[in-house]
Amino acid sequence: MAFNNIKRFALGVEYDGSLYYGWQSQKRVPSIQAEIERALSIIANHKVDVICAGRTDAGVHSIGQVIHFNTTAVRKKSSWSIGVNSYLSKNISIVWVREVPESFHARYSAITRSYRYIIYNYSLRSAIFQNKINHIYRKLNVNKMYSEAQFLLGEHDFTSFRALSCQSYSPFRNIKKLNVFRLNHWVIIDITANSFLHHMVRNIVGSLIEIGISKKKEFWIKELLQKKDRNYAGATAPAKGLYLVYVEYPLHFNLPKSPYTSIFFK
Repeated sequence: MAFNNIKRFALGVEYDGSLYYGWQSQKRVPSIQAEIERALSIIANHKVDVICAGRTDAGVHSIGQVIHFNTTAVRKKSSWSIGVNSYLSKNISIVWVREVPESFHARYSAITRSYRYIIYNYSLRSAIFQNKINHIYRKLNVNKMYSEAQFLLGEHDFTSFRALSCQSYSPFRNIKKLNVFRLNHWVIIDITANSFLHHMVRNIVGSLIEIGISKKKEFWIKELLQKKDRNYAGATAPAKGLYLVYVEYPLHFNLPKSPYTSIFFK
């Protein structure tokens, strides 16, 4: 790609992660990144590499992923959305597009990232949503889960909630919001932080579930923070219940939101 007249575009992406081995491109297995780069390259008529706000694991979904890419191609705005969608599978969709300055970076410009974890808390399983939610048949005590979750607010060493394979240099992260609430048979966990360690959200959820089914005592979450040892925390919750719902950026970039972000996350 020639380095004159380069433009940078940001795209909003939603996807059903059920059929993919995560965001990141890998050899011989389907990934969301590879499919998007293939579609963009067709429209741009040159190889396109994309950067995302946060790499999601296999099976994780998104309604709020943000990516950026550079191009010298001159195309209508609709080509980067409708045109790209025509080359994507039905499980991935571009939901908005915006030309951005060179200073914008999908990952490093992000202020916070917000995830939602959805639990179907009912005695019988769902056939319709089996790949979109985590089914817990034992009744969850949402009040206990919410109370314990508040110990995680603020900046902490989250070693107890990071994957053993996590390669992040620092275990410190700052959780801005952590809410747990019930809507009939659904238990929702919303979490916002400056960034997340590998498996951090799913490990937090797994530990909160143990609180919810009364397997662990009061103040256990606080103790986990102090232990700084992954071996003491709960099992990693399944990926299928997790959604990346919103990435916050400085207002001057004037980025749109997903058409239904407000339904999933407030």
